[in-house]
Amino acid sequence: MSAGKSFHIARIAVIGLGLIGCSWVKGLRARNCLQTVIGYDRNLDSMQEALRVGLVDDFSTDIADVVKDADLVIISVPILSVRQVLEDLKPGLSEHTVLTDVGSVKGSVERDVKAVFGEDFKRFVLGHPIAGSERSGVTAADENLYVHHKVILTPTDNTSPDAIELVKSAWLAVEADVEEMSVSFHDEVLSATSHLPHLLAYSLVDTLANRHENKEIFNYAAGGFRDFTRIAASSPVMWRDIFSANKEQILRTLDLFTHDLAFLRSAIEQDDTTTVMGVLTRAKVARDHFSKILARRAYVDSMKTASVNYLAAPGGALSGSFRVPGDKSISHRSIMLGSLANGTTEVSGFLEGEDSLATLQAFRDMGVVIEGPHRGRVTIHGVGLHGLQAPPNTLYVGNSGTSMRLLAGLMAGQSFDVEMSGDESLSKRPMGRVADPLRLMGAKVDTAEGGRPPMKVYGANKLKGIHYDLPMASAQVKSCVLLAGLYAEGETSVTEPAPTRDHTERMLKGFGYNVEVDGSTVRIQSGGELTATSIDVPSDISSAAFYMVGASIAEGSDITLEHVGINPTRVGVINILKAMGGNIEILNEREVGGEPVADIRVRSAQLKGIHIPEDQVPLAIDEFPALFVAAACAEGETVLTGAEELRVKESDRIQAMVDGLVTLGVDAKGTEDGAVIKGMGKDGKFGEGDIVTHHDHRIAMSFAMASLRGSGTIRILDCANVATSFPGFVELANNAGLNIEVSEG
Repeated sequence: MSAGKSFHIARIAVIGLGLIGCSWVKGLRARNCLQTVIGYDRNLDSMQEALRVGLVDDFSTDIADVVKDADLVIISVPILSVRQVLEDLKPGLSEHTVLTDVGSVKGSVERDVKAVFGEDFKRFVLGHPIAGSERSGVTAADENLYVHHKVILTPTDNTSPDAIELVKSAWLAVEADVEEMSVSFHDEVLSATSHLPHLLAYSLVDTLANRHENKEIFNYAAGGFRDFTRIAASSPVMWRDIFSANKEQILRTLDLFTHDLAFLRSAIEQDDTTTVMGVLTRAKVARDHFSKILARRAYVDSMKTASVNYLAAPGGALSGSFRVPGDKSISHRSIMLGSLANGTTEVSGFLEGEDSLATLQAFRDMGVVIEGPHRGRVTIHGVGLHGLQAPPNTLYVGNSGTSMRLLAGLMAGQSFDVEMSGDESLSKRPMGRVADPLRLMGAKVDTAEGGRPPMKVYGANKLKGIHYDLPMASAQVKSCVLLAGLYAEGETSVTEPAPTRDHTERMLKGFGYNVEVDGSTVRIQSGGELTATSIDVPSDISSAAFYMVGASIAEGSDITLEHVGINPTRVGVINILKAMGGNIEILNEREVGGEPVADIRVRSAQLKGIHIPEDQVPLAIDEFPALFVAAACAEGETVLTGAEELRVKESDRIQAMVDGLVTLGVDAKGTEDGAVIKGMGKDGKFGEGDIVTHHDHRIAMSFAMASLRGSGTIRILDCANVATSFPGFVELANNAGLNIEVSEG
């Protein structure tokens, strides 16, 4: 409503008093945004009805008279009627008047405008609201029809910026979400998402209606049939005009659909159930996430669909036994290696978070049939090392740096080119660290300025094995090089300056690939194969870390975290908390699928500040946001060094955590490669305040745990990205003893 309060227009002319134009006007009237509305319609009854219900202040049967002195003219008529309307209104048009339309085809309207007004006309703003109703006419007008619905503007190079701003403001005033795109792209997208479905619905109903048994067919039609064919009840005249106006794009899309339908028919005929399942699973996922993908949003509903804030009330303690979501690193690799294996890989415990789903979707886009996930279970029908297909479009990996960096290595060995992109946060993160060694192996890799995404990896390049000394301790870079080594001639080896997580090495062995580990060096030879296996993904120690810290700092806490992965390259958080005086027990140690697993009991303890050993830093690199909170609650000073890697994560985690701690009253300062934090001691409490997360999931969850030692409400902003690694975080946290409210908007 705020946009409406600041927008006002003196005089609007509406040509065509139907649902779309009248709803826009009614919305502006309801928000006190306009003074006078003059209407025109070929139907006199419609004009009289619009006057009676107060939608227009006057009407006329002369279009030229209607538009006289109007600030804005809204053309809401059938597509094939636009040119005649423009010719009729042209004599009455004032020099300042801006025109816009609401049609679902923009190319034909653009041509009509040029034909009537000339190539250089600047005051027509092509527009299309993506909203509607089965009802029509003046009486169907709805003042809230466009609230949170998309309106697409397709201005040309000639369109006046002032005209665009006027039309945009008028749409924002009725609380629509306004986007811009080119005329050609609009018509291409709408041919696929609107025009073709209508054509198919009409055609299917017509086909069935012409069969002899049509009465029985329609009598027993289920909800799916009714849902799909509902749109065949729309106006035939309108859709005839649309099919004609957007003929070229519709025919192009129809040809693609016909080709793919023939492919599916053949698979059914041949009992090729894997291919059929591939089509069905890809379609289901695409349907679930189509709008988000188009909008460069996420793969899960809670991610970025709205601004999500946490209100964390002070106090409480943690208790109970529970299991946190599956390990993100292992979930990523299970999809990658399972897709490249021969045979069918079964995965349980898969993390159904944003990042892991991004990897899963990438391999679906490259032709791999993947069933699920369903309650953590995924079935992957592997295609072998050389069975991937070129994706139809750019691989969009959301916020997942792991997906992009590991995929870069695999894509370097393919026969086709691949471009990978991500969201705004990922687009700021460094990819040169993987591009550089891949280039040494013979790959051709392009990145944006500064080595940032998007990243394009060119196929059909012969790779050669290299020895690579990692310039930083990074499991992602190590894994990228090793995965490229699967396709490189000869031996590929990597030496790391400090231990990093070794999931890639372990899982390659689990899939039957020979990997040699000699101290800090890992070696593989090309020419082998991956064999499908079963994977039980343990709980992610990075997710468990928040609860380990929470239980440590909140008096009276006693929790057991079940089935947590305790890979020796990941246990830095346990080692550091124990060194600080944490009360932590490792119970029921066992090995599952080559990965060590245990239950972890954590009870409250008075922590003390320490100088964190640098050899532990790579083993706890993702857990430091939580450890910063632990340090703030300790007795004495905690010093972190050797952690410059934290500055190039989803956010600059050193600065983000230091800023947040200072906001809550903690004496903390960042250094180039770490931080110095003076603990509050046994009786210390965090103050209240607003925490800026920089859209970083680990920042958000860390400060949620800080509320256990809070003196007032901690408001944590922009928490939607928690879905990247920990779907269901708030529910589990509240069940364990926190008090978090979620607000959206």
